[in-house]
Amino acid sequence: MQQILQVGSGFIASAALGVVAQLGIADHLADGPRSAADLATRTGANEDAVYRVLRALAMIGVFDETSPRTFELTPAGALLRSNVPGSVRDLVLWMCDSFHFRVYAQIADSVRTGETVGDKVVGMPVFEYLQRDQALSARFNNAMTNFSAGVAPAVLESYDFSGIDVLVDIAGGHGMLLASILRKYPAMRGILFDVEHVIAGAGMAEALGVASRCEKVAGDFFTSVPRGGDAYIMKHIIHDWDDQHAGRILQNIRAALDGKPRGKVILVEAVIKPGNEPDLSKLIDLEMMLLPGGRERSEAEFAALFARNGFELTRVVPTQAPLWVVEAQVR
Repeated sequence: MQQILQVGSGFIASAALGVVAQLGIADHLADGPRSAADLATRTGANEDAVYRVLRALAMIGVFDETSPRTFELTPAGALLRSNVPGSVRDLVLWMCDSFHFRVYAQIADSVRTGETVGDKVVGMPVFEYLQRDQALSARFNNAMTNFSAGVAPAVLESYDFSGIDVLVDIAGGHGMLLASILRKYPAMRGILFDVEHVIAGAGMAEALGVASRCEKVAGDFFTSVPRGGDAYIMKHIIHDWDDQHAGRILQNIRAALDGKPRGKVILVEAVIKPGNEPDLSKLIDLEMMLLPGGRERSEAEFAALFARNGFELTRVVPTQAPLWVVEAQVR
């Protein structure tokens, strides 16, 4: 009973986590324990409500109630601080946004029909909606940059990008992953490709000092992708799409690699583990089912997807992050 009720009430913990991230509670606890009254004053919130939320989250290890109505950060809670290495605050703000609660309220419809429900909630395809809702778009893009900041070091540690002259990052967001790669490989040049409103806010190449080697191009990957790359990288993009749409992206990359028999596609994606093994990607797969209509894939499913679209899976490289490197080469 206890286990089932914990799962059933999980959305309550998510909502509580989201509000403490919004209020910046973790930043106020960076220097040590504070009372709920002090935190309420600092954040402009209600003291009793702050206490009750922190008490609930302390129960699951996010905070520690060191004395009555006084809290400090745990190692897990410290990850909610902003602008510190390892922070996941922007990811939490996206995952716990009210947008998600609206979407997941409709999960039964998706299970019955096999169709997405995000477009029904907002009245249009989700990625189109993100172009119109600037606040939600900023939250999403910040979350993806936050995620890349955690994934990029693990990818760079595990995968050797040597020998690539020009790396094209397809739907690369603000450019965190590409800029990190360019910084480690000073002879490499890069092309950051995404839709126009995302490219307009892409500043990681400048922030990491590689802007002179990073070209920015706006476009639609369902129409075409920039030519000139030796390898094309995508982080957490293919999982957004079903096999038909993912295949169209891969076919456009294959066309751009025409004449380059050693051309590569490098995916940074979750690779679903078999059986009952715990795996975050099995939950993220439900996000893909409800929102864009994509899916997380196993190694065999990646191999089949590549084979249908002009590539051959060459290797899967594990990393210390939730995402691994899935490499394919032109057939």
